[in-house]
Amino acid sequence: MKTCFKCNRFLPYSEFYKHKRMADGHLGKCKECTKNDVRTHRKNNDSVREYDRTRSKLPHRLAKNQTNTARYNAIYPERYVAKIAVNNAVRDGRLIKKPCQICGSIKSEGHHPDYTKPLEVIWLCPRHHKNLHLAIDKDESIRDLILNGI
Repeated sequence: MKTCFKCNRFLPYSEFYKHKRMADGHLGKCKECTKNDVRTHRKNNDSVREYDRTRSKLPHRLAKNQTNTARYNAIYPERYVAKIAVNNAVRDGRLIKKPCQICGSIKSEGHHPDYTKPLEVIWLCPRHHKNLHLAIDKDESIRDLILNGI
């Protein structure tokens, strides 16, 4: 057990990143505080985001991304087909892209409650779309509550 110097919580060692230069072999800041600090630093520093953009265009990273995308599409072909159908329908004007149904953000993406009905989507911003999928993964019964509340 160890106390985080940032939030002063007494936590097990598993809640701290390993760090070989520390006397006990673990960083003095818990994982949650470390993640918050990194997130804040990245948000407030344009140079970090520019570095990420440049790094993401490196050939080996592009190849890895293509490999991961191809693997995902092979595992979930129904999702891939539904995504293509929505993109084509938006391009052709058969489906109109709308703002996020929760916050109204114009940067939205289609969520498929049922992949067998590819053109029936709920428009959500990336943040709300991710949160919806996280909630669904944690508890299937929450899916209907969230979708009916939108």
